[in-house]
Amino acid sequence: MQDNVIDSRYLIDYVKYPLVTDKGTRLLENNQYTFIVDPRVSKPVIKKAIESFFDVKVIKVNSCNLPRKKRRIGRYEGFKPKYKKVIVTLAAEDSIEILPEI
Repeated sequence: MQDNVIDSRYLIDYVKYPLVTDKGTRLLENNQYTFIVDPRVSKPVIKKAIESFFDVKVIKVNSCNLPRKKRRIGRYEGFKPKYKKVIVTLAAEDSIEILPEI
């Protein structure tokens, strides 16, 4: 997916959901947020999507393509869909509210 071809209205469709794990909550202290995104999307597109949707300044984007996992239902085997995990570092004055305070 190339940067110049993508319409800005559909940028947020590439970010699937925030990943809330033990490591992810520890990274919140460093102003880093973890998301699951479409595996075909590049770092500049992810940066543009996060900046436009959450209205924050992204400093850095780290990404890794994770392997497909096997899934078994009874005697049938298959695979879960492939996904990409990104860790987005924000500027010091910005933050995203992932977990609402109750």
